[in-house]
Amino acid sequence: MKSSLAGLVGIVALAAIVAGHIFGLGYIVGVAVALSAVFGYGWPHYLGIPAKKTLGAVIALTGAAAALTSGLTADANFLVWTPIFIAFGFGAVLVVQLIRGTGQAHRLESTLGAGAGVLIAGFAGGWVASYRFLGAPGMTLIIAVSAAVALCIGMLPWPDRALAPLAIVLSALAGPLAALLVSDVRILPAAVLGALVAAVIASFRRLRTLTGPMRGVTGALAAAAAPVLSLGALVYFIEKLLLA
Repeated sequence: MKSSLAGLVGIVALAAIVAGHIFGLGYIVGVAVALSAVFGYGWPHYLGIPAKKTLGAVIALTGAAAALTSGLTADANFLVWTPIFIAFGFGAVLVVQLIRGTGQAHRLESTLGAGAGVLIAGFAGGWVASYRFLGAPGMTLIIAVSAAVALCIGMLPWPDRALAPLAIVLSALAGPLAALLVSDVRILPAAVLGALVAAVIASFRRLRTLTGPMRGVTGALAAAAAPVLSLGALVYFIEKLLLA
């Protein structure tokens, strides 16, 4: 999957998340679970690590559990269960690495890669928590617009050393513009937020560059979903910091 297609997949995922403010809590929980499942299944293929099905199931279940509990918990801290599921997921990764019988020479790399997948999948619940925290789409739209700008910049066939600064600058400009239209967030925080989002997107694009050609469609879909999922926790905690 080329960078252009990966960017389009990311933009579609962002659009599906933003649509949650139209279709309700059940819809956005379903989107987060679906993205976690796609990401969990494809992440081991993307990294090329052994025990793909087992580790993929662990990653997907971690994200699905985090999203479901974020939507169902009665606690005001909607991500209260997420660290627990991430810890269980990482523990399950360690168990799988201990009992599997292939690829022993790369056990450490596989553990770190799968553990990173568990962490990213767990962040999916942040999108659900963000929806429940405010119920208004303002901050979600600021994040989505900034991320979409960074993804569009990432589609260009230019080197990362040129794309990363460009994405950060343009997303830092897009954030305040979105804030002026859809929320009461001040310009400076919106600009900082846009720059942070672009930095996350640029980091994942750099990871795709370093890993070389995509390993199949499932791995490519996981690579496209990873930055979108990772932004979930960011938007929730930024909301609590700025708007609580």
